[in-house]
Amino acid sequence: MRKWPTIAVGALALLGVSILTTPVRVAEAASPEPYSGDLLTRSTLTGDWGGVRNDALAKGVTFDASVTEIEQGVVSGGKNGGWEYGGRGNLITNVDTQKLGLWPGGFLTVELEGNWADSVNAKTGALSPVNTNALFPLPGGENVALPQLTFAQFVSPYAGVVAGKFDTLAGDPNAFAHGKGDAQFLNVSLNVDPALLVVPYSPLGAGAIVLPTQDPNQAIVKLLVLSANGKASTAGFDDFHGALFDAEGRVRTNFLDLGGHQLLGGVYANKKYTSLDQRLSSVIEGQALATKRDTWVVYYNFDQFLYETDKHAEKGVGVFGRFGASAGQPVPVQYFYSLGIGGKGLIPTRDRDQFGIGYFYSSIRNPTLELPIRGTQSFLRDEWGFEAYYNVALTPWLLVTPDVQVVGPSQKHPLGHDSHGLRVLAPENIGTATVLGLRWQVVF
Repeated sequence: MRKWPTIAVGALALLGVSILTTPVRVAEAASPEPYSGDLLTRSTLTGDWGGVRNDALAKGVTFDASVTEIEQGVVSGGKNGGWEYGGRGNLITNVDTQKLGLWPGGFLTVELEGNWADSVNAKTGALSPVNTNALFPLPGGENVALPQLTFAQFVSPYAGVVAGKFDTLAGDPNAFAHGKGDAQFLNVSLNVDPALLVVPYSPLGAGAIVLPTQDPNQAIVKLLVLSANGKASTAGFDDFHGALFDAEGRVRTNFLDLGGHQLLGGVYANKKYTSLDQRLSSVIEGQALATKRDTWVVYYNFDQFLYETDKHAEKGVGVFGRFGASAGQPVPVQYFYSLGIGGKGLIPTRDRDQFGIGYFYSSIRNPTLELPIRGTQSFLRDEWGFEAYYNVALTPWLLVTPDVQVVGPSQKHPLGHDSHGLRVLAPENIGTATVLGLRWQVVF
């Protein structure tokens, strides 16, 4: 059998940064750690399963599972105080058809996840959830779903195609600020540009992968056409109501001989929208906005190391930032930016620890709420937030993260009822919320 160029294998792994899986899992897919070793040093809690897992790895099949649990409380400000506990389990399987002895250039990714999602997201008064992990596969309650089933096929070292059901939160990747709240920041607005939440989490779609220089570490472009609807809990074939077009390019930089990335992307959707995006509507209690057909988002982000301890493993300390602009409907975030500092492996004896400090600001297109008797009232304002975390790797498979957030919520007043039982905006203000949290993750 013809050996597929090694570059194609690396390309699909790097592509996962954009459309197949999270950056952490992509790095493992490119060069997975062996599962063997003693309990305190091996990469996973359950090890190599008597050699079966390492044999599967050699044949291009990996099974990566984790459970992330979070205890969080609004200790001051916001809408409601108190603490909440929730968590999420995640299983990702990757298959390399060439290593499996089939044909070159084929890659299958399957993701299964479930949550028990009690969280403080509705208690802060913010549009941006302070616990990203609680949103997937669906926010609220107990959910198990298959958000991703994609197959990609490289046709040359320069290009490939991909199709299936996509985990779109993997878009807008950043070395220091990305993911589902299980490894880096917890706040949604420090993991992804919130204007991109107009893109459904788990839609059907297809697209192309382009490698301009053949080297995926230097440049990669993805072009996708997705259904404008999609849920992790449904197949999606009976829910086509518009299309969404997404283009994103990412290049590696080497300023001052230090690693970094620059990313630019854009989204256009021709769907007819009648309310806020599903995940945001739950936060502001489901109030509908004016009907809007078509929407767009442009977004940019960068990460840049200032000091590197290991170039190959992307360890060191650096800065990151995001900027986005949108039509302001159906997601009311019209302009957005974030800035921060992140790092990993700065302490020689603790090379798996990582940390982050970030700030975000969202300029909100303030919708109006029609209330009986009271008439038209506006109920949102611009939103900002600060977060700091330190991820302690007690072992390679056991991570504990204290976290603090301070959020200036966009919601001005809580909704209440007047003497006639009609819904009104209560006179009291929703103040700046301080949120403390502790996250722990076990990698199986």
